[in-house]
Amino acid sequence: MKLLGRPAVLYPVVGLIAGLVALFMFWPTQNPSELRLDEFEQAVADNQVEWVRISDRDNRIDGAMLDGKTFKVTYPREYASELTSKIREKPSIRVEVISQRETFWQSLIYNLIQWTVLIGAFALLLWFIVLKAGDGGLGRAGFGRSKARRSQKDEPDATFADIAGLDEAVEELAEIRDYLEAPERFRELGAKVPRGVLLVGPPGTGKTLLARAVAGEAHVPFYSISGSDFVEMFVGVGASRIRDLFARAKEESPAIIFIDEIDAVGRQRGTGLGGGHDEREQTLNQLLVEMDGFETGTGVVLMGATNRADILDPALLRPGRFDRQVFVDLPDFPGRVGILKVHAAGKPIAEAVDLEVLARRTPGFTGADLANMVNEAALLAARRGLKEIGMAEMDEAIDRVMAGPERKTRVISEHEKKVIAYHESGHALVGHVLPNADPIHKISIIPRGRALGYTLALPESDRYLLTRSELRDRLATLMGGRVAEEMIFEEPTTGAQDDLRAAADLARQMVTEYGMSDAIGPVSLAGPAGEVFLGRDYAASREHSDDVAAEVDREVRRFIEDARDEAKEILLQNRELLDRLASELIAKETLDTEEVRGIFDDVPAWRSSDSREVGIDGGDLHGTGKRTGPDESGLGG
Repeated sequence: MKLLGRPAVLYPVVGLIAGLVALFMFWPTQNPSELRLDEFEQAVADNQVEWVRISDRDNRIDGAMLDGKTFKVTYPREYASELTSKIREKPSIRVEVISQRETFWQSLIYNLIQWTVLIGAFALLLWFIVLKAGDGGLGRAGFGRSKARRSQKDEPDATFADIAGLDEAVEELAEIRDYLEAPERFRELGAKVPRGVLLVGPPGTGKTLLARAVAGEAHVPFYSISGSDFVEMFVGVGASRIRDLFARAKEESPAIIFIDEIDAVGRQRGTGLGGGHDEREQTLNQLLVEMDGFETGTGVVLMGATNRADILDPALLRPGRFDRQVFVDLPDFPGRVGILKVHAAGKPIAEAVDLEVLARRTPGFTGADLANMVNEAALLAARRGLKEIGMAEMDEAIDRVMAGPERKTRVISEHEKKVIAYHESGHALVGHVLPNADPIHKISIIPRGRALGYTLALPESDRYLLTRSELRDRLATLMGGRVAEEMIFEEPTTGAQDDLRAAADLARQMVTEYGMSDAIGPVSLAGPAGEVFLGRDYAASREHSDDVAAEVDREVRRFIEDARDEAKEILLQNRELLDRLASELIAKETLDTEEVRGIFDDVPAWRSSDSREVGIDGGDLHGTGKRTGPDESGLGG
């Protein structure tokens, strides 16, 4: 029998020794009182002494009174015979005489035993603490040992059949599986499989699942660890764990090493204000050395996952280390259908549930979002006592994932409810009539998450490029809520806080990143993409003058003011429709797609009074592939 990998007998032994130490150190003792010689003689004469012990060489008498109190007394050597005679005259006193030689050896043995027990107990406790640390102790069985979790070859794991919507990534990783299964076929052709594969993509897209699927397909040991597990407060621990991890993997090759969130240990060196973190940089250096040290045909493949490949050290990304980068992007429409089928398998889904309709409603959702959506729908069905998961539960689950659960307990006054209704109606009306805006899918004034209401606009298909006209219509839609508040209530509220922030960010991107300002021209004025390092930010110099920065601010303001003016013109010309839509929202609180279409049925498409120039494609627009979230109105300013 073993506990924590150590013999169980150690526990009672350590407990016994600790008890003995406490006994020696804390056993209560009664210190004898010291008497003067005349006081002792008077006590003898009064028959108050019960017993005495005479140490002839110490010239000391120890003893106890009849009342139990102990004492000691010293006497001159020349007075020994006379004092002994006085004691002998009292037959009621028990007398013991010991030689000093015997006392010395008894004391020595007693002290040796006591100190031996104390030192032995301390050494045993120290040894036990080191062993108790196990994999976190010193040496190979201690701090320097890797904390990687090893999956057995026969342990059930994911396979490529569990993955949907990532066909290109699966195709890239199939070569790794084939090599681990039959490396001879590649060696005969002189082909070298990549030593390292880096999985790059947004959070929740399935990078870890892909790595597990490769190991499950190849039936090889799978060592998984997080990048943060290598960095400790003790210098050299991370590098030691790197060495131990690669040594263990080579002993069981072919094998896969998977480091999740590798940016925690692979961040660029020398990026801090006062220099890099020495321990982290030593760990990264050791990782680089180990990746260079792969012998040909070792059968060990390193896989890393990150959503911040831009901050990784260039030495880590060069060929010979991470030879291949696999981009795991957001799933498109067919991919979302496949992911929904995977997560819906085995669940009682009603026949009325159309997965393709759900996939069209969830552009920009990651695989994790879709899995969470299906699970939320199952929880809602169970809460409602249903036997099947219906379309209503799926629709509610989408709203919960995008905006959070309904906050039915929040009490909103009638005036604030009216303000929110006009705010959301302003968004919806402007977004509906503009020809390049996304269609309005749902409007609600029920508090959900942090929002007091929301307007949900979804694109008809996945979009990867946006034109200047489309971005301008998006700006006008964002300003529609604020303009509606000013029109109806003659002053704005704090509800447009997020709208203003989103509009300012979008307008600045149009000017500084996308080159969509005629005054600035097709020039990118943005800094390095994704720069997050304090040292570089502090030392970086701006690449444009103060005059250009002022012009950028004027252009950003012009874009936003043009969008506000257009939203105001739309709402003024459709004031009756705005009032009708707000009244419907106050009465029903939520309007779905069909109800929105019914209200907007007779509204013609908008043609702006100003002759706006239709722009060209905006290029690679950062963030346009992400889902369009609901407008969060009613937040405090």
